[in-house]
Amino acid sequence: MGWARITHPFHPFRDQQFLILKIRRVSGLDTLILRDTTTGTFAVPATWTDRAPPPHEGSPKAACLVDGQALLQLANLIDSSNRDADKGLDP
Repeated sequence: MGWARITHPFHPFRDQQFLILKIRRVSGLDTLILRDTTTGTFAVPATWTDRAPPPHEGSPKAACLVDGQALLQLANLIDSSNRDADKGLDP
């Protein structure tokens, strides 16, 4: 079946590679059963690995999750709030 590397940013095994023992569909999601030499076997959604299919153009996953303009507005709001707090004013 090959190997899979965990890519999920918050998974404790991120960037580690594991042998794929099985691929199952659990609750409609492809799930990989992986083997670790120290902890044994465990399951992760395929989307948490490098074996996830690429998103299709126009799908929600293909959309940009960060709006640069909104981030700039948020940064300005935080900066303004910090300046007000330094002056002893309520935000």
